Amino acid sequence: MELRSVEELMDLLYTGRGVGGQGAGAREVDVHDHALQTAALLRRARPADKELQVTGLVHPVGLLLAPSDPAGRAGRAADAVRGLLGGRVAGLLRRHPWHGPAVDDDLAVLRQADEDGRAAGFDAGVLEDWRTVLELVAARASQLRAVD
Repeated sequence: MELRSVEELMDLLYTGRGVGGQGAGAREVDVHDHALQTAALLRRARPADKELQVTGLVHPVGLLLAPSDPAGRAGRAADAVRGLLGGRVAGLLRRHPWHGPAVDDDLAVLRQADEDGRAAGFDAGVLEDWRTVLELVAARASQLRAVD
């Protein structure tokens, strides 16, 4: 499945409410909240890097599209967003989970935000807060495709 608009992407991300748990015991957060918290942590760590922030936000796309295919989730997520959000976001998603040796700083920052985003306890806002950032990244990806 290829996501063709920010609206389609946001609709998919909304389906993560109440899905799965990301954390331990009483501190568990659902996929939707985990995505928001990961993105918010990346916004704090790298305020100018919108593509990295969006990667944290959309990383559960593979789980939402293929809950029964853990091995194929990263590739499925990357394929789903490549046309909409561009090659860098897709490339980072393809390398999820960000465990093992971090081969670059982006992966190390993603890994830390992913781990820290599993704990409940802070208000990461709402998905609608990310619409403008998603639209900016999508517009930039579209411009880059037009140049190629």
